[in-house]
Amino acid sequence: MTWTAPEVTRPSGDTAADERILLPSLLTWHRSTFLHKLAGLTGEQLATASVPPSNLTLLGLVRHLAKVERFWFRLRYAAQDIEPLYDPALGKDHDFEVLDATKAEEAYDILLEEIRLADEAAAGGSLDDTFDLGGNPFSLRMLYIHMIGEYARHNGHADLIRERVDGHTGA
Repeated sequence: MTWTAPEVTRPSGDTAADERILLPSLLTWHRSTFLHKLAGLTGEQLATASVPPSNLTLLGLVRHLAKVERFWFRLRYAAQDIEPLYDPALGKDHDFEVLDATKAEEAYDILLEEIRLADEAAAGGSLDDTFDLGGNPFSLRMLYIHMIGEYARHNGHADLIRERVDGHTGA
C-alpha cells in the first residue's frame, strides 16, 4: 500500500493575544500550513523535483524543517545533549539531497516528533530566555520569530513545488 501524507486541519488562533501565546500559536499555524500543503501526496510525489533547474522537493523540505526544529529548539535553546538529526560531515544540504521516496512516511513522522519535542523544550521558557549564538545572546522570542520566518519562506517554496507536482494550489 502506498503511503500518502494525511490531511491536516490548521488551527485558528487568538490574533490579539499576549506574545507568549501569539508567537507559539503563529508558529503552530505555519507548521500546520506546511503539512497541509503535503496532504494527499505520495512519497514519490514528495520526492519529485518539479521546478527546474532547482532540485528542491517537498521531501527535502520535510527533512530540512525537522533538522531546524531540532537544531534551534533542542540543541541551541534547550542545550540538550543530543546529536544533530543529520551528520554535518555529510554536508550542510544533506537534508535536501537524500530523496528516498520509500522513506517519506518516516521523514514525515520525524518532523512531527521534532515539532512535538521543540514545543516541549520551549514550553516553560520565558521569551526573554537567551542562549549563546556565536558569542551573541539569542532570545526565545527571536527564536520564535526566526522559525516563523523559516516556515513562511518554505511554505512559499512548497506552494510552487506542489502546484508543479499535481496542479493543486491553495492557501
